[in-house]
Amino acid sequence: MRRRYLALKIDSNETFSSREFMDAVWNAVLKLYGEHGASRSGLTLIDYDAEKRLAVIRTMHTTVEMVRAALASITKIQDKPAAIHVLKVSGTIRALYKKIKQ
Repeated sequence: MRRRYLALKIDSNETFSSREFMDAVWNAVLKLYGEHGASRSGLTLIDYDAEKRLAVIRTMHTTVEMVRAALASITKIQDKPAAIHVLKVSGTIRALYKKIKQ
């Protein structure tokens, strides 16, 4: 079971709780791919920093492009304007944090 880790930047003037953020991500995946697609993705929140507006999520390697498309479709979180950008993708958390710090 191969996984991929995605480093994300939340582009918004507002701050959101980790719950609000993941609800928006799950809703975007559900809207685009339905329950079957969402269940295949295995989305999990690994790290979330509301102050820096950074997040790390984990997904299955077969659904990375699907999750990226869903993230790109997000325009609002809790009815407040927001966009989510993928900074980096990696196969391990350690390598992802190294890539981010560069």
